[in-house]
Amino acid sequence: MNITRIGIDLAKQVFQLHGVDRHGKVLVRKQLRRAQMLAYFGKLTPCLVGMEACGSAHYWARELGRLGHDVRLMAPQFVKPYVKRGKNDANDAEAICEAVSRPNMRFVTVKTVEQQVMQAEHRIRARLIKTRTALSNEIRGLLAEFGIVVPPSLGQLRRALPELLEDGENGLLGHFRMLLAELAEELRSLDDRLKIYDVRLAQHARADDRVKRLLAVEGIGPVSASALVAAVGDGKQFGKGRDLAAWLGLTPREHSSGGKQRLGGISKQGDKYVRMLLIHGARAAMNAAVNKGDPRSRWVISLAARRNKNIATVALANKNARIAWAILSRGEDYRVSV
Repeated sequence: MNITRIGIDLAKQVFQLHGVDRHGKVLVRKQLRRAQMLAYFGKLTPCLVGMEACGSAHYWARELGRLGHDVRLMAPQFVKPYVKRGKNDANDAEAICEAVSRPNMRFVTVKTVEQQVMQAEHRIRARLIKTRTALSNEIRGLLAEFGIVVPPSLGQLRRALPELLEDGENGLLGHFRMLLAELAEELRSLDDRLKIYDVRLAQHARADDRVKRLLAVEGIGPVSASALVAAVGDGKQFGKGRDLAAWLGLTPREHSSGGKQRLGGISKQGDKYVRMLLIHGARAAMNAAVNKGDPRSRWVISLAARRNKNIATVALANKNARIAWAILSRGEDYRVSV
């Protein structure tokens, strides 16, 4: 069989294949078990392999790439229009095989093992932060039931808990004090775990030259810099800085028609975690810009005065994303505005 193109519908154990020759004639339509995948593709002449960028896709892309195949990953929303009718694995594999042949299809860059490890660290850290926020809200809610209101700040909550546990005149029963002590210990444990992750990210920032160069940009710290490198690598999959900003959802959503351009709010598409980090970093940089007189600070302050602070913050995050693309894709150092 002279297979030139194969679409794979990925799964945990059973994979669906759809292969065609250079004329588009179907040559393969079959299922493979997980253990059969590498042996099957090892016997094939190197060909174009398409997959959706989903769970385990980057692993299989690396493995099949080692066998000489040209592996392309696509976002699932770009494959969906090619599904003819009905939802099943065979139709999905056929749609993937068709979509990967389109000349204007956008492809996802295959991540390295190091990128995936760093992304795993960021995801665990984000989950711990979410858990800590939920825990602090639970503690404040329980205390409010007894007439004790703690301001919505982690620092104030940490300071208030020991005082509440030691105060014998606040009306809290002994059993509730025991529960409160357990919750306080859980909060301390989460804080300690998060400090470990922050130390690891700081060590990674010192070891990776790309992350180190990103740290020179105002509004990008060790966490956001390492998250950017883990997400986009060298950034060369984007043609220009605006493409990276659009992928992060930092560009306006467009509703244009009939020659009339209509731009709305930011699209909020793409990697919401990296977008959140860039916006938080831009907010901190904007607060610091008040005491600076460089052109970048004057620009963001004037924009905040003309529009509003939130719009200026997102605009600065957009600018930082474009600068980050230039630094990563060209291997340059950040040139500070003077």
